[in-house]
Amino acid sequence: MIMVVSALAAFLMSPNVPNVIQATPFSLNEVQLTDGRFKHAEEVCSAYLLKVEPDRLLSNFRVHSGLQAKGKIYGGWENSGLAGHSLGHYLSACAQEYASHKDPKFKEKVDYIVSELVACQKSRPDGYISAIPDGDTKWAEVRKGNIKSGGFDLNGMWSPWYTHHKVLAGLLDAYHLTGNKDALDVAKKFGDWAIDETKDLTPDQWQNMLRCEYGGMNESLAEIYSLTKEQKYLDLSRKFYDHVVLDPLKKGVDSMPGKHSNTNIPKLIGLARLYELEGKPDDLAASRNFWDAVVNHHTYSIGGNSNHEYMGQPDKLSDQLSSNTCETCNTYNMLKLTRHLFMWDPKASYFDYYERAHLNHILASQDPHGPGVTYFMPLGSGESRNYSSPFNDWTCCHGSGMENHTKHADSIYFHSGNQKLYVNLFIPSEVHWNGVSVRQDTKFPDSDSVKLTVDGNRSFEIAIRHPGWAKDPIDVKVNGKKVLTSSKPSSYMSIKRAWKMGDVVEFRLPMKLHTEAMPDNLDRVSVLYGPVVLAATMGAERAPKPRIPVLVTHEKDLTKWLKPVAGSPLHFKTESVGQPNQLEMVPFFDVDHERYAVYLDLFTEDQWKAEEAKFRAEEERVRDLVARTIDSMRVGEMQPERDHKLESEKNDVRQANGRSFRTPLNGGWFQVSMKVQGDAANELVVSYWGNDRLRPDFDILVDGTVISSETLKGRPANEFYDVTYPIPAELTKGKSTVSVKVQAKGTHSAGSFCGLRIVKAK
Repeated sequence: MIMVVSALAAFLMSPNVPNVIQATPFSLNEVQLTDGRFKHAEEVCSAYLLKVEPDRLLSNFRVHSGLQAKGKIYGGWENSGLAGHSLGHYLSACAQEYASHKDPKFKEKVDYIVSELVACQKSRPDGYISAIPDGDTKWAEVRKGNIKSGGFDLNGMWSPWYTHHKVLAGLLDAYHLTGNKDALDVAKKFGDWAIDETKDLTPDQWQNMLRCEYGGMNESLAEIYSLTKEQKYLDLSRKFYDHVVLDPLKKGVDSMPGKHSNTNIPKLIGLARLYELEGKPDDLAASRNFWDAVVNHHTYSIGGNSNHEYMGQPDKLSDQLSSNTCETCNTYNMLKLTRHLFMWDPKASYFDYYERAHLNHILASQDPHGPGVTYFMPLGSGESRNYSSPFNDWTCCHGSGMENHTKHADSIYFHSGNQKLYVNLFIPSEVHWNGVSVRQDTKFPDSDSVKLTVDGNRSFEIAIRHPGWAKDPIDVKVNGKKVLTSSKPSSYMSIKRAWKMGDVVEFRLPMKLHTEAMPDNLDRVSVLYGPVVLAATMGAERAPKPRIPVLVTHEKDLTKWLKPVAGSPLHFKTESVGQPNQLEMVPFFDVDHERYAVYLDLFTEDQWKAEEAKFRAEEERVRDLVARTIDSMRVGEMQPERDHKLESEKNDVRQANGRSFRTPLNGGWFQVSMKVQGDAANELVVSYWGNDRLRPDFDILVDGTVISSETLKGRPANEFYDVTYPIPAELTKGKSTVSVKVQAKGTHSAGSFCGLRIVKAK
């Protein structure tokens, strides 16, 4: 029989582990989901995993090892520069599913993939395994110290260390969760290649290389060290340390404004693992400070963060609502980091956040009717979710999505040795722990009642989270008799006794309606019922985008105007306050294939009279602009600039009010490729930041022809604004793309560009 243990459990068996762990999660083979939405999500994902063909994910791994491919490579990022990352995610997901249910079909998938990677390593002498195009040539340049790095690009490779981390993580999960010993051997040889590849790089060359996203390489290498105790892996793990981001965090300085969110979260997960290995206070400080900054100053009500993948200024979220908020990978990684922090210091507040994000973002990220998952979770009013296709959208979030929905059981319960059981999440499930089982029966959040039934005879403590959102007292009964009343939200309700077979613990969680305001706009609110974020439904996803709803009332007590819908748990309807119509509000996680609004603006009657015309005029302007858009890009952000083939010289990239902008300086320029409609009149709409430090003078060119010479005189200062430039028809006729160039004149600078948009002329 295979002994299946979690990565953490194996790590804790080491005699050299610092005494930092106070609470330990259960392995997936010790907890089973028994009912409810999360179980359904797992079943949907499980069925999909069996349809994925490993040979198609392995295609380029074999080719780049000199072997013949056995399957045609999948689409999406697997058929581009980030090829290979999905194999790692898929390994992890299948290993997790096997650990949960012992279905041999998943073990067969894992064993086959590992055997193929063994064959790849045998086919070449260096231990390297990769699907990255032309990786050998480009890594040879890096090895010599000829490093060209930035954002997502390392010598022409798309975030190669990020991809390698995903493969290493998948191999380690295969080892821990299925007992495949070859998986660890492959990971070690891959780690040896990384050691040899980077052995001659100087510290400055390392830092230059780490300007490119490197995922959680430090975490995987630390894990290999924890299993082998070979110092070389720990030494390499420590080299994956980005001073620019991590040094300020150790000092309590938020280094995230203007930075790509998911590039950086894994760096902290790696530091968290290193803290568990070595107990260094700086690693603890950086991990805690980062979590506090992100959760308390950069996070939306659903528990996700980022807009267009980037974080803005802390507590400046009100104008950061779009179709591209809350990349799902970010939350996947934030939950991982939260688990680490809870293990060191088991505070209920960590799981107040975890529950919010797990329930409202992760659960909502899956199409309940199929295997599709979201890349972004749109929070702009009137948006809808875009779910991935099964086999052509192999993005990062499709990969982490496979993992998300095969591990819903991994954080419901924690334990401290043989003495204490933590009940953190209210999900129908059963945990098996040292000869005792505890079954949780609940319909939460549709119902407020929770029942725990003990199967076994043993003395121990049960610590049940009193959620931070539950402001009223909670009575806890054992076998029908009240044993305690908790009046402290965000704490634990503890019962310590000699438990007998069949003992029953019962309690109710007092859920109430409440609002959560934007930190920088108290009149822009999200509505919640307990931990459940509610969304106003706005029609089918393919229907025309409706008018933005608002709430018009002087009444602060929302129970006066938001009423439950009889017979429909968690469904509510406004009375008399909705504009332009009354609103139906349902759980965000139950909205699928519909348009919706999560954040709503509050107006008094007098305010609405004064603001309605202006509000609707701006709404109509934006709606019209979006409807006429052929192509658009955010300037100053890595991914859209990469997508639009940006080239530049003498540019300054900065940020203001949560948005990035690019300014050509002293005769500098930048150029991008943008789509046009060759049989229609086109316009270029430029979004500027009113930079009052500049006296710009510049030309805007389309395919080498000047369409405007600008000085921006008389334009607004210290705010964003749009300017429209007609494009002569002869420059776009018969074309699908054009080059757009901004050229500063002489020693002058150009304006500060934060967005470019090609639209059909009216």
